[in-house]
Formats: sequence, structure tokens, C-alpha cells
Amino acid sequence: MRLLVAGADRVDAGKTTFTTGLVDRLDGVGFKPRAGNDYWFDHDDYRRAVAAGRLYGKDARRLAAASRGDFDPEELNPVHRLWRPAPGPATGLIGGADRRFVLDRVGESFVVNAEADLPEAAREALALDDAPRVETVAELNEIATKRHFPTLAAFADRVRAAERAVVESYGDVALPIRDLSVDAVAVVEPGRMAAYDGDRFLKACEVAGGTPREGRLEVHTGEVTDLADPKATATLPALADDDRRDPRAVARAYEAAYDELVAVATD
Repeated sequence: MRLLVAGADRVDAGKTTFTTGLVDRLDGVGFKPRAGNDYWFDHDDYRRAVAAGRLYGKDARRLAAASRGDFDPEELNPVHRLWRPAPGPATGLIGGADRRFVLDRVGESFVVNAEADLPEAAREALALDDAPRVETVAELNEIATKRHFPTLAAFADRVRAAERAVVESYGDVALPIRDLSVDAVAVVEPGRMAAYDGDRFLKACEVAGGTPREGRLEVHTGEVTDLADPKATATLPALADDDRRDPRAVARAYEAAYDELVAVATD
């Protein structure tokens, strides 16, 4: 069984909490093809990883802890982007009005934004000496073709090989990795899950196409759900902090939603 979890909101949709509970329910493996965190807003997570000469975020760490087997976060998250706030109107290479891309980890290598202010700890702890520096979106896209896309293609093969796989998207992006079939899709937002047939959701992604955001051509969840009807919906109760951090507690609290999703996947 292969399931996809996407978010209806760009931030704080509850995807990772939902995914960790679902991984526990299925006794499976959670995958996050793309992820990112912010040097400022996720500073503790950043420091924890960089102190060990690594770069990953709390979402991948939570998925690794919930998954069946012994995984490092990087094994479940091949592409991770570090952001930092971008004061003023200029955002540099790519980014929104409030943040700037600093560097990517792509597998075990890195790509650096030549225009960004690279944190000193990252310069000292990460293997950046031979990392390519990009100054334009065109250069970043060229690097993505050579590094990001092959890394994600190989990762998709790993997802396909898993007996019970749950793939978590990022932000409000509907499809985090191409050429990957899924049995069902859970679109989550605070208080609600909508379950979609996998084939119909992917076809809606194709129809919706994509819009540029931050150097990528992406299909956003709202564009897809406008074209497809859910086969089931369920209420997601609010959880205390301790329960959100415990995949087994999430699995119990969201049991009814998971039942609906699995029923759509096996229909």
C-alpha cells in the first residue's frame, strides 16, 4: 500500500503529525522527498543537525522515529533546503517576501546560494568546499536537473520497494515527487481530512499543471482539490503537545480518519 499525505494549508496543516500516526497504524515507513527549515525559526533543529555535520529537519526526524526499521532522517528525506529570513524588499535568488534560500542538501552533497549569508556553523560543519554556488534561477535549475531530479528518481524507486509506504508532501504542494503512483491521498488541514482516490488525484494534478514558486514548477493542493471530489472525509480532533509527539497516541486519536483512508485505498 502506498499513501500520500498533502496539506491544504501552506504551513501548519498538520501533515507530519497525521503522517507519523498513519505510519504507526500501518507499521510502515514514512518518506518525505522534499523538506526545509529556517535558520531563525527552527534554530534548535538546525543546531542539532549541523553540530553533527548534517542537515535535516524535525519532520524527517519524526518520520524516522515513527517508521518500521532503523533509519536516519536523511534516508527518508533526500532533498532538504535551509532558509533564513530576508529583511527588506529584496529576496535574492529565490524566496518569498520574508525568506531566502541558503543551501540545499541533495543526498549527501550540497548546493549553496552564492548571494545568501551562510551561517558560520554551516560553513564550518558541512562539506561545502566543493559545493556548487548558484547565482541565478537558471543556474539553480541546471543544478536541479543534474542533481535534484536524479536523486529524487532514485528515491522514488525506494518508495516503490516499500511494502507499506506513506509519502508526506511539503507546504501546500499536491505532489512532492513525480512518476509515483499512490493508492489514496489524504489532504489534511486543522480539524479535517479528505481522502481521495489515488489515480483520480494524480490525474487532477496533470490537468491542473503547475505554477512557478521559488524556482520550481509546482501544483498546489487547492488547484487539485478544485478538480476532484473526495471519496471520504473525517474530523481530526485537536491534540495536546505530548500526544502530537507520540505516533501511537496519534494513531488512536485519528483512528476513524485512518479507517476511511485505508478503505479508499483498498476499494
